[in-house]
Amino acid sequence: MILKRLKIETMIGNFTNCYIISDEEKKEAMCIDPAGNPKEILETLEILKSKLKYIYLTHCHADHTAGLEEVKEETNAQILIHRKEYENMKNPSITLSGLVGTKDIEITADARVDDGDKLHIGDIECRVIHTPGHTNRRKFIIL
Repeated sequence: MILKRLKIETMIGNFTNCYIISDEEKKEAMCIDPAGNPKEILETLEILKSKLKYIYLTHCHADHTAGLEEVKEETNAQILIHRKEYENMKNPSITLSGLVGTKDIEITADARVDDGDKLHIGDIECRVIHTPGHTNRRKFIIL
């Protein structure tokens, strides 16, 4: 198994972690939180000689999804997000796209996952562990 951490600078100057998990033998991969530099993500996949199977969104804040559309377009990987986070994808007051200088997400997830679901990347088995974060607990936001 290969685990690559990409530290990607956002439009507002902070950094977001993006991860790529790849099975070295089967050459399948998953990208977790495709932040705002799709070129770096795609180059990393090319270096690893891995085909992207899944794009996994831990949550839908724009600094974690800014590269989503281009990575999806280039790889045709399935977009996965937790069921409770799914509805937030289309809500700009939750995605914060305006605050971080990105456009709203125009595509939707291919599948919703639940706690305990298992994902397979080549021979690697990953288990979804639902850890509700700041988007699921948001009560209000001041814009």
